[in-house]
Amino acid sequence: MKRNWQIFWHVVFWVSIVSYFAIVTHNNSKISTRDLLVLFVGYGSINIGLFYLNYLYLIPKFLDKKKYRYYALSLVAVIILFGLMKYGIGLYFKALILQHGNGKTMSFGSYFISAALTSIFFLFLSTALKFGVDWFLNERVQRDLENQRLTAELAFLKSQINPHFLFNSLNSIYSLAYQKSDTTPEAILKLSEIMRYMLYESNDNKVDLAKELQYLQNYIDLQKIRFGNKAFVDFKITGEVGNQKIVPLLLIAFIENAFKHGVANDPSSPICLRINLDGTHLHFFMENKKHMMNRDTEGGIGLNNVKRRLDLLYSGKYSLTIRDEANTYTCELSLVL
Repeated sequence: MKRNWQIFWHVVFWVSIVSYFAIVTHNNSKISTRDLLVLFVGYGSINIGLFYLNYLYLIPKFLDKKKYRYYALSLVAVIILFGLMKYGIGLYFKALILQHGNGKTMSFGSYFISAALTSIFFLFLSTALKFGVDWFLNERVQRDLENQRLTAELAFLKSQINPHFLFNSLNSIYSLAYQKSDTTPEAILKLSEIMRYMLYESNDNKVDLAKELQYLQNYIDLQKIRFGNKAFVDFKITGEVGNQKIVPLLLIAFIENAFKHGVANDPSSPICLRINLDGTHLHFFMENKKHMMNRDTEGGIGLNNVKRRLDLLYSGKYSLTIRDEANTYTCELSLVL
């Protein structure tokens, strides 16, 4: 189907060009309709044939394969051949083509040079079109390959989120079970709700912001259970939550980091979480007191992951500032949803 459309537009282009010049010539001279057919249909067919001989055969066979010498020899040969063909038509319609208004006949050399220049023009036109089309197709292929690469990378990054989150959460629940806490069943149920969201509702490229915020709240609740309701978190959302969309599982890494490396059981220095919404603009702020004895020996997969996802999915639409100071860790993210 695509090839049929290409043929259609090529036919429309050449018919339009030949018709236009035929009409202009007929209106500005006394050339008969028969003579117009000879000039524009006959010679037009030869020039168009030369165009496609170069476009469809010579360039793919020689130029694309870097056989430059053979290509140059082929061009010389077709220019001579088509020049002789045109001169043969000129001899047949001598009075129309070769004779001037004063009765003098154009010499073979003069006519051949004129015919050769016309042939060179059509050869140049077909070569330029071929290079232009090839460049466009190559750019599209490169874009498709890049999109496939980014899609694969995003899928890999997202695949890391669930094991990373599950590893941390199971560690928390293990601590509760080890302590024989009565809140262990509640923690398992909360984790089940969180995992249901991660597995079934976060598969789209973007999800409702309201669902993502509820997911964050569930995670915070799970951590409070882990700390025996002695985790102090100051979590506030300002602005109107409407139909905004956000890439799923984007903010959780920052909050995980606060609980994993921060001090959550100090009422005088709670984990501070702020989300401000202004239409399609989201501002996320997080600050926590650092736990000096809790270092991540595994390399911090979560934050590196989210930074890469921001680069891929919100390029030019976000700003991220992280301040890792002696006693506090602060993160600010501004995002255009």
